[in-house]
Amino acid sequence: MSFEDDLGAALRRTGDAFTADRHALTDAGEERGRRLVARRRATVVGGSVLALALIGTAGAYAGGLLDGGGDADAVHVASPPTPSGSGGTGGPDSGSGKGSRVGSGAVSAERMMANLEKALARAGGKVTPMHARGTESEGGAAVSGVYDDGKGKAAVSVSLSRVDPRGSRAEQLTQCGDKSLVGYDDCRTESLPDGGKVLIEKGYEYSDRRVDTKCWRAVLVTAAGFLVEASEWNAPAEKDAAVTRPDPPLDGTQLKDLVVSQVWRPALNDLPAAEPEPARPGAESGTALKDRSAADALESLLVPVGIPIASRGGEGSYGYAVLDDGKGTSLVQLNVSKGASTSGFTGADVITQPDGTKVRITQGPAEKGKGLVQWTVDTLRGNGLRVTVSGFNAASQNGPANRPTPAPTLEQLKTIALAPGWNRDRN
Repeated sequence: MSFEDDLGAALRRTGDAFTADRHALTDAGEERGRRLVARRRATVVGGSVLALALIGTAGAYAGGLLDGGGDADAVHVASPPTPSGSGGTGGPDSGSGKGSRVGSGAVSAERMMANLEKALARAGGKVTPMHARGTESEGGAAVSGVYDDGKGKAAVSVSLSRVDPRGSRAEQLTQCGDKSLVGYDDCRTESLPDGGKVLIEKGYEYSDRRVDTKCWRAVLVTAAGFLVEASEWNAPAEKDAAVTRPDPPLDGTQLKDLVVSQVWRPALNDLPAAEPEPARPGAESGTALKDRSAADALESLLVPVGIPIASRGGEGSYGYAVLDDGKGTSLVQLNVSKGASTSGFTGADVITQPDGTKVRITQGPAEKGKGLVQWTVDTLRGNGLRVTVSGFNAASQNGPANRPTPAPTLEQLKTIALAPGWNRDRN
């Protein structure tokens, strides 16, 4: 099983858990960055295709991040169920988001396969459906197959669910991500006459491009909260398959046609509407630091550093900022978790603060990218709250390095990780 698959499974079980070593922390940050642009591809595993973690929270914010208040500090992630067999309905998976509740089953897995063939008929090629699930499955309906237009076989998938159209999740799903964190060749968002939005992104399976597999995707969110996501690759499988063509078969217009096709409406109508998202904690000005999302908290904690923020983002208990002091950009990322692994806090390099907080500092080469340097301050409170801050000498964990060291000093990173706001009790 690939790293992304392993990480997705771990996130579904434990929320925002991460380990002490820099390699795991770096990879976890990259995976969260990829989730920010909502690469929510349906899991249709079994011979050939697809495995991706879905954003399953009703909102992208976790209440009480800085006070260590139980499960509210975790990023809740859900994955769609894996369809079983070669065309039968799949059993439900244990995790499903609020926007992905079970329908009546009026649209079966077999019907989803027929819909995929119908939706791709105008493209001129032939699709062989491989796996599907109907509307009775948790996580919504989904279908995947292999498309062949005579120029090289290519994996393609479509997943259907519902979201709160006025919620933060719908907004995130149709926004292009920070290109410094999630590399892509092209990305655009188009507003539709009926009030919906569609995102078209032409990117890669791996942000560091360690293989040549491309992943192009389209995401439609309608005014009614219908969510249709389609992905295609230039290989017959998402991973572990040789590239068969320079680009995926469908261009941007064809991808858009695929997600807006009316063939999906019966299944979407059979899925119950998503529950309205709660108001985002910390969205109002003046809200206490401890109640903000990690992205907002990091931005506030970086103010004393005095370096302009070129871009920022985050999801729940993960936040990042790219700093630019005119001498080269520098990524700073923040991870917060409660009840995560405590490994790595027993060695001689661990310093215990007067309040009992354990601190472990590492400096050295980053795990990814030639010439990359990573400084990490990893802290563990007595109540199990773990706060980790890392700085890089590049705008991305994959490089390229554009300065000798991270922009913030090690002491500044330590100040952020040990900020007293993390320890305050909830009001």
